[in-house]
Amino acid sequence: MSTNALPAPVTKAGQDGLAALLADPGKALVALDFDGTLAPIVADPELARAHPNALGALVALAPRVAAVAVITGRPAEVAVRNGGFAGVPGLEHLVVLGHYGAERWDARSGEVTAPEAHPGVDAVRAELPGLLEGSGTWVEDKGRAVAVHTRRAADPQAAFDALREPLTGLAMRHGLIVEPGRMVLELRPPGMDKGAALTGFAREIGAGSVLFAGDDLGDLPAYAAVDTLRTSGTPGLLVCSGSDEVTELRERADLVVDGPEGVVELLSVLADRIG
Repeated sequence: MSTNALPAPVTKAGQDGLAALLADPGKALVALDFDGTLAPIVADPELARAHPNALGALVALAPRVAAVAVITGRPAEVAVRNGGFAGVPGLEHLVVLGHYGAERWDARSGEVTAPEAHPGVDAVRAELPGLLEGSGTWVEDKGRAVAVHTRRAADPQAAFDALREPLTGLAMRHGLIVEPGRMVLELRPPGMDKGAALTGFAREIGAGSVLFAGDDLGDLPAYAAVDTLRTSGTPGLLVCSGSDEVTELRERADLVVDGPEGVVELLSVLADRIG
């Protein structure tokens, strides 16, 4: 059980969102990014794992709200594995929306559902090695998308800046888009973003309030979705998993916490308050 106080949002909209969540948690949707939010950022994404206290916080919170959704650019099954979510009692209200909502894993069934992959991803995958030769980058194959990581390069920011234009051209030739992030450029099909995934799921469950926590540029569409939900009468709280690498979320957030540890602590405090 957490003994910390519940942090106060700095905006009126955020205060209203938190108040609505606490007043009627049974209609609340708690939506979370994975990397950088539930899991610390690491040089090799394959080694990313949820914060050691994340699972306990989710088990405490999930039964008390309408749903918890992990919305990630990773394949759903990878997020489930790296989060340790499968077969955990108390997580029946958990859904993982992978590939920005193109895939869905439901804790109740343990199954992943997904449409056919975009053909442009295979074409891009074949051309990337020649384009990236000697760049010191690393390619993460996500199945329905590919991500070029520059964090291992001699100069990560210089590599990121140098590759952004050619990767954008490559993506466009094959009907894809480029999503920039924290030392990563992801090539993926258009129409896949966390905002659409969040909005669709919130409508599906009839959410009365929404909390979204993220840390990177790919989370901005989810921030925008919460803003839109607010204008239509659904209170929302925007949480930033603090990072000095990405300031846009910090500036737009109602509440900034200290990385994944701060997110996990917030979830634990919410579970205690609702309990």
